[in-house]
Amino acid sequence: MNVSKRTSTSSTAGARGVTLRTAGLSLRLDVRGAVVGLLLIALALVMGVVLIGTGDFPIAPADVVRTLLGNGTVAQDFIVNELRLPRVLVGLLVGAALGMGGAIFQSISRNPLGSPDVIGLGQGAAAGALTAIVLVKGDPSVVATGAVLGGALTGLGVYALAWRQGVHGYRLVLVGIGTSATFTAVNGYLLTQARQEDAARAVLWLTGSLNGRDWDQVWPLLAVCAVLMPVVIGQARNLRMLEMGDDSAYALGVRVERTRMVVMGAAVLLVASATAAAGPVAFVALVAPQLARRLTRSPGPNLLPAAWMGAALLVTADWAAQRTFGADQLPVGVLTGMLGGAYLLWLLVTERRAGRI
Repeated sequence: MNVSKRTSTSSTAGARGVTLRTAGLSLRLDVRGAVVGLLLIALALVMGVVLIGTGDFPIAPADVVRTLLGNGTVAQDFIVNELRLPRVLVGLLVGAALGMGGAIFQSISRNPLGSPDVIGLGQGAAAGALTAIVLVKGDPSVVATGAVLGGALTGLGVYALAWRQGVHGYRLVLVGIGTSATFTAVNGYLLTQARQEDAARAVLWLTGSLNGRDWDQVWPLLAVCAVLMPVVIGQARNLRMLEMGDDSAYALGVRVERTRMVVMGAAVLLVASATAAAGPVAFVALVAPQLARRLTRSPGPNLLPAAWMGAALLVTADWAAQRTFGADQLPVGVLTGMLGGAYLLWLLVTERRAGRI
C-alpha cells in the first residue's frame, strides 16, 4: 500500500509584509513592523546602558556592560546595580506602560488625541497621590497606592460618563478633557491647603521624575506589566477589529463591550501604575503610539512598537535632561512636557488641515 502526502508552500510579498501559506495555513509576517520593533528594543537597551553610565561618576558603556555581567569592581557594582540600574528599569517599564496604554486609548477612541494625558487619567492619579500626601501624610507606598486608586477610579468614571449605547471616540475625548480640567482644579486646591513641606513634596511628585527611584518601585511595576501586557496583546486582533467600528466588529464575531472593557481596564491600570512609580510623566502616552505607527506604517494599534517606543523615548529624555542640565537633575517630566506640548500643537494643526477636527 502506497501512502502519499502532499503539502504545498507558497509565499507572497507585499508592501507591508510577507504572507506564507503552508498546507492551508496562512501566516502574515509584518517585516517592517518586526524590524522597527527590534530597532526600538535595541535603542532602548543602548540608551539604558548609556544612562547607567551617566552621572557624577561617569562609567564607560563597556564597563557598564561588564559590571551588569558581574565582572565590575566593587565601586562599579554598587553604583551600577544599586544606584542607577533601578532608575533605568523604572524608566523602561514606565515608558513601555505609557506607550501601550496610549496605543490602547487611541485605538479605542479612533482618535490621535485619545491619550491618557488628554482624557484625565494622569490628573486623576495625581489627585489620588496628592490626597495621600496632603491629607493622609502617607509614606511613598501610600502615595503610590493613592495614585493607582485615583487613576483607576478616574478611568471608571470617564468610561461611565462617555457610555451611551457604546463609547464614541470624540465623546470619550470630550468627557476626558472635562475630567482633566476638574481634577486640575482639585489638585490646585489641595496644594493651597498643604503645609509648606507637604506642598514642596507634592510639587516635586507632580513634575514626574526618575530621580531617587530604587528597587521598591521596580518590582510592583514589573509585576503589573508582566500580568497586563500579555492580556492586552491577546486582545490585539479584537482591538484591531474595533477600529473598524462596533457594527463591523460584531459582524466579525468580536464581543465588543467585553473586549473594550478588558483592554481599557488594562490600559488604566498600566497608566496608573506607571504614574505611581514615576509621577505624571507628560505626553509619552500621546507621542509614542503616533511615532510607532508612522515608523511601522502598519494599521492597527501597534501595541508592542508603541511600548518599545515609549521605553526608548523616556530613557532618552532622561539622559538628555541629565546631559543638558547636569547636576541640576531636571525632572524628566519637565522635558517630555515641553517636547510633547510642541508635538500636540503640531498634531492639532495637522488634524485640522485634514478636516478631522
